[in-house]
Amino acid sequence: MNKTVITNPIMWADVPDIDPIRVGNAYYMVSTSMHSMPGCPIMKSEDLMNWEIVSYVFDTLEDNDEHNLINGQNIYGQGSWAASLRYHKGRFYVCFSCNDTLCFYVYSTDNIESGSWKRCVIEGLRHDPGLLFDGDRVFVFYGNGNIYISELTSDASAIKPGGINQLLFETEREGIGLRCEGCHAYKINEYYYLLFIEWPLAGVGNGRRRQICYRSRELLGPYERKIVLDDDMDYHNKGVAQGGIFNTPANEWFAMLFQDHDAVGRIPCLVPVTWEDGWPVFGINGKVPKKIEVDLPYSSKKPLVISDEFTYKDNRLALNWQWNHNPDNRLWSVTERPGFLRLRTGSIADSVVRARNTLTQRTEGAACTGETMLDTTHMKPGDHAGLVALQNHFGTVGVKVADNGDRFITMSVNRGNGEEKELETIWFNGSVVYLKIAFQFEESVDLASFYYSADGGDWLQIGESLRMQYTLDHFMGYRIGLYQYASKQIGGYADFDYFHYSKK
Repeated sequence: MNKTVITNPIMWADVPDIDPIRVGNAYYMVSTSMHSMPGCPIMKSEDLMNWEIVSYVFDTLEDNDEHNLINGQNIYGQGSWAASLRYHKGRFYVCFSCNDTLCFYVYSTDNIESGSWKRCVIEGLRHDPGLLFDGDRVFVFYGNGNIYISELTSDASAIKPGGINQLLFETEREGIGLRCEGCHAYKINEYYYLLFIEWPLAGVGNGRRRQICYRSRELLGPYERKIVLDDDMDYHNKGVAQGGIFNTPANEWFAMLFQDHDAVGRIPCLVPVTWEDGWPVFGINGKVPKKIEVDLPYSSKKPLVISDEFTYKDNRLALNWQWNHNPDNRLWSVTERPGFLRLRTGSIADSVVRARNTLTQRTEGAACTGETMLDTTHMKPGDHAGLVALQNHFGTVGVKVADNGDRFITMSVNRGNGEEKELETIWFNGSVVYLKIAFQFEESVDLASFYYSADGGDWLQIGESLRMQYTLDHFMGYRIGLYQYASKQIGGYADFDYFHYSKK
């Protein structure tokens, strides 16, 4: 059999809270999506190195002011968190909690790549849930520090009347820090295994995130505890932790965990797992290897972030794109002007973080660049359009139209207070402009630089480089986005000819 060499991280991009499974020879994993829509991306691989987005669990989660980014409301850093993915008797299940709705969601489908998903909503938060099918019974484990168990009905659609619903145990307290959360639950041979992440601070151990395992021969305990991984892969004392385990058809075991990489986000790493005295042993001699050889044939996949010419026969976008919050589907098109993404304005906004229909993709390390050609012909006075490096501390390069119709190329930033500040403004005479953002993530330097061009060949830097910051109010790595919003009047539109992407 051909072998594949895995290089960690398997993706140098924001794919957090992963939960992997194997079905036959295919591997699937789900990730957190928060305020990006569609949500809960499903990724597939055959070789554990190359992963492709094949579907999403939902197009939109809720239809309200917060999810629609209107009337001053938003769900930044909320939405769907830490989904659990399982396969049982021919059916796939995804469950997660939503912090803004205070509800627990369970979706299920017979076809994870192209099927429709059945949705069930259960009142009450179940923080970082881990779903477990145990024979004909279904349980969800959840919590932070205090770990709870609830029994669900056999189809996982509701809390089982009269079923188990109780505190399971309290995890240890070591100094000041994050107690166990991010549960992944398994029954393997004679043991129940619960995997967690914890982050002890105040001088305890290495003071970084680490992977914890609890195990018991009985569902309700008592549970034994063991630290199963405490390693930073030689990267700034940022622990590799939180995720799930799975095996190959040859019964080799692996874990998919993630590591904080500052502004680019939380990036997934593959970790070999062996078994010793009934405990999972993560890594090699306690370390996450930077390269692993697996007995699986190499299988190329569509990249995580793509270039796009917007040449679609119907009004659908590639799965790599996600909207910032719910889109207003009346106001965007890739067919009105073939070969262009058209973004229309339908509401008033005072900032790109409060503007609907910003279309985004992830950014990637060690460095990447995105560029576009913007046709401003039909923008109205007060309109803003261009490219954004999106997080709370954002940066934009684009065009704004003055009250008298004059056009200006601008570079703006937000330093965390929600207000845009223009750092440079240049008047230009024309309707078409080329825009570019270059991202640098090597060793967490975390700089974004902004450029414009009259012809797409000679680039001029504008404003100043943005020192990117990963902040918990957005809880997401930097994305690059195409935006158009109105600050004065609705009805204008911007046309983007393409999005060209490259990475190093």
